[in-house]
Amino acid sequence: MIAAPLLAAGCASAPETLLPAPAVVASVPGASQHSIFIATTREPENGSFGPKRSHVVAHGRIDMSVPPGHQIGRIERASRGLPNPEKDFASTGFASYTDAALFSAAVSADTKARGGRVLVFVHGYHNTFDAAVYRTTQLVADSGYAGTPILFSWPSAGRTLDYVYDNNSATASRTALEETLRLVAKSGATRVDIIGHSMGAWVTMEALRQLAIAGDRDLGGKLGDVVLASPDIDIDVFKSQMRHYGQPKHPFFVMVSRDDRALAVSRFIAGDRSRVGDFAHDAELASLGVNVMDVTGSESGDPFNHARFADNP
Repeated sequence: MIAAPLLAAGCASAPETLLPAPAVVASVPGASQHSIFIATTREPENGSFGPKRSHVVAHGRIDMSVPPGHQIGRIERASRGLPNPEKDFASTGFASYTDAALFSAAVSADTKARGGRVLVFVHGYHNTFDAAVYRTTQLVADSGYAGTPILFSWPSAGRTLDYVYDNNSATASRTALEETLRLVAKSGATRVDIIGHSMGAWVTMEALRQLAIAGDRDLGGKLGDVVLASPDIDIDVFKSQMRHYGQPKHPFFVMVSRDDRALAVSRFIAGDRSRVGDFAHDAELASLGVNVMDVTGSESGDPFNHARFADNP
């Protein structure tokens, strides 16, 4: 109960109203448009995707509109009801792919039009599906990413006290992420970048570890940058993962922060075992072959200092 107020904002955002079956609105002049491809191990629910686990991967695409007055680092959203595209992030279209082959063909066409580069974003703990779509859209819009964005969404419950459920859901989704990365690499991508945030960094590292064990650790030469933002991974587990993965051929960026209050709670739950994201020894991390980005004390729009990778302009 003491930890609950911190856990509530660990990786979360305010209640979302993105896809009630889904809520699709018309775009407005001056708004930027972004198509977000989806691979998810969530069960379908009410025209969207919910917190329950699925044994199969569902695929889709959501077209998103970012309002003309958008401020970098923020996600402008409606407090209630349908979004106003003049002021809010809003969905403007939705497509579902009935099998992986159709998804692969759509990704292939999009990557070919965008120069071959793909970004796979893996969200963290306490995220609804809608929140993950919003965050992916914001990352793409604010970074000016010109490639094809893909959200890999695992079945987080999106509730404060479901940390263990989320951790188990993340672990159960690691093979699905590995298969998604392989699918993307075979779908015409020339470079696959990955961002894993918080518990999503755990899923990312497990998938990369499995690729390494299978002898394909760099996706046939297509793996690009890997960013682990505020990774919620036990430091000893991470060292073991890196030993299995080996010295990275491409940049691995690990963003750490000693004032991350969400990871402080995670560390408490884990018996005071350091998380990679708040580990106190940058040089020790760097010795594993990763590039450490220490953002302790830098500006954050999140009072828990857990989302600097996205909300610091």
